Order: sequence, then structure tokens, then C-alpha cells
Amino acid sequence: MRRRDFTASLGAAAGALALPAHAAAAAERVAIARCLDYGPSLMPALRTLMDQLGGLGRIVKGKTVAMKVNLTGGATQRLSYAPLEHTHWTHPAVIGALCRLMGEAGATRIRILESPWQTADPIEEVMLEAGWEPRHMLSAAARVEMENTNYLGRAKDYRKFTPPNGGHMFPAYMLNHSYEDCDVFVSVAKLKEHATAGITMALKNCFGIAPCTIYGDGAGADEPSITPKGGRNAVFHMGRRQPSKIAPPENDPSSPRQGGYRVPRIVADLCAARPIHLSIVEGIYSMYGGEGPWNRGVGIIKPGILFAGTNPVNTDAVGAALMGFDPMAMRGTAPFETCDNTLALAEQHGIGTRDLSRIEVVGVPIAQARVSYRAAKKG
Repeated sequence: MRRRDFTASLGAAAGALALPAHAAAAAERVAIARCLDYGPSLMPALRTLMDQLGGLGRIVKGKTVAMKVNLTGGATQRLSYAPLEHTHWTHPAVIGALCRLMGEAGATRIRILESPWQTADPIEEVMLEAGWEPRHMLSAAARVEMENTNYLGRAKDYRKFTPPNGGHMFPAYMLNHSYEDCDVFVSVAKLKEHATAGITMALKNCFGIAPCTIYGDGAGADEPSITPKGGRNAVFHMGRRQPSKIAPPENDPSSPRQGGYRVPRIVADLCAARPIHLSIVEGIYSMYGGEGPWNRGVGIIKPGILFAGTNPVNTDAVGAALMGFDPMAMRGTAPFETCDNTLALAEQHGIGTRDLSRIEVVGVPIAQARVSYRAAKKG
């Protein structure tokens, strides 16, 4: 289903809601697998996950696939000298394995997307700076390519994406062409806590699809900047300014100027406007306490799990439970002590349910795969 058709169906469904959001939103299967390292056991684990979801071919065969990965922060920001892929970046072995599986399943084109920190350099250059070999991913299937989506990129214009019901925060978002010029959109995330949003998985990974040339601290007031400058703190996190005039201003300038209010709403909006068809979250190695080494009180954790689903809210709800959290929790309760629950806001958009009692979980049971991130932090 194309983005416009999917968004229209979401809007119609949301308008018809007569029950609490979690009772009416979609519930789809989520698969969990054990995987203790990034070696020979990785490919069989991913293949099993895809089979348990009904086969990758039914999603990607004959399609152009856009794969949003998580390369947050700079390529030299490390935690205790650990490789970035062992803490806060999606592991290159996972990216490469997924490209291979998608190629085998009949995808005609695979596009690896990310908006690297403060640069318009090709993603390949960012990976090389981190010590990766991008050719391992680019050669994993017949037609694999990469694009930096933090600026205009290879197109002549930005594309407009509209969430249903007018949006929680903005009525529409202007994004790089790559998020429209695809048939299938995949979020490949790391299993982490987040200092602003509580947790980050498939949904929060898509915060990074908004280009900093429009929504960044150094974006032009009238026109987008040529290259990205700074992060999204001034526009998205704190609301100290509006985006470049190419994008519509926020719905309510009097709403709270606080990241824990704004970021979850923006994430929900983006994921409703640009629907995610497949969510894959890797928690083989990760970190607790935050989304990157710049957070205080963080450390390395080894959950040894992979999980995937065709609904991002369902998938992230299972992920929250795997981390030892209640996906039904609201502000004031872990992990949402200082923020609103992104899953609840996405549920209000009609994307999917966070109610575990309605989600079919296959593979390893949650109870057997659960690893408490807060217990790890306490040591």
C-alpha cells in the first residue's frame, strides 16, 4: 500500500474510533529471537524472524525498499572505547544481513537511509570514519545504495508528508525525497533507553528522518540551509523557533516548550505520515541509560535478542516489555518519568496498539528474553 493510501486509511480509522485507542488500533504479530553475537548465528536468527512474520517476500518482492538505520551522533563519539555498533549504532552486520535477505526475497532496489550528524557527506564517508567498510553492505544484494537524508540530497525539492487529524505537533513535515520514492519503508533500530523520549526503537528511530536543513538549529528562516547545521534542539526539542518557511509552523505555539512533551508527539506524527511497513530492532549488544555516550550514567548491556514486526507500535510495545518496562505506562512512570509515552501518541493516530494482551508474540517468550535495563544501570 502506498503512503498516501495508508495515511488516508489511518485518518478514516482514527475518525471512527469509539473505543479507547489501544482497543481499536491494529494488532499484528511480533517475533523474538535469541542471538548472542554478530557472527554466524545472526543470519539464521534474522531469517527465522522473517519466516515467523509470514516471509520477507510478501513485503519486499519487486519493490524499492527504504531502510532507515540508526547512526545517531558523531562517528567518533564512543562509550568506553567500544565500537559504536556495540552501543548505540545499528550494527553493520545486521544492515548487511538484511540487505542480503531482502535481495534473496526479490527486492529490486534497497536504499539505506540516515541523516548523519551535522553533515551532508555521503553515508559511506560517515561509516568509513567510524571504521566500517560500507562495501560489505553495498555488495550484500544486487542493487544497494545509500543516501544522506539530512538535506535535499539527490532531488530537486523536498516532499510533504501529512499526519492524520492535523498532527499532534505540526500539520505536515517536509522530508527528503527518499521517504516518498519507495514502496516499502523499514525501520532498523537499536534497543535503547532515551534521555528525552524514555525509550528508542522503531518509532523513535524515525525522528531522524526530518532534515536539519529545515528543522535544525541552523536552518534558514525563509529557505532551507544548503547543508545541515546543528541538531533539532531549537525547533523540535524546545520550540525556540519555527522551521524554515518551506514547512508549516507548529499547530499551537503556546504548547509546552519541553522536549518530553514535544519529541514524542513529533515522532508519532512522523510515523503516521510516513508509515513503517517493517520494524526490526536489534538488542544483541546495546547500552542502558540513554541513546548515546553523551548521556550520563550509561553503560554497555548485552540482551542477546532480535525482534521484528510489521506494526511499529506493536513492535516497540514488545520491546518496552523486553527492557523491563510497561508499554502502557504514562508520564511519571518508568521509562517515561519526564516525558509522554510515544507509543500512546502513535496509538492515538491509529497506527497500532501497545496493549500486550492483544499482540501475538511468537518465537522466544517475552518472559524468557526480558533483560531489565534499569537493573543493569543500578549495577
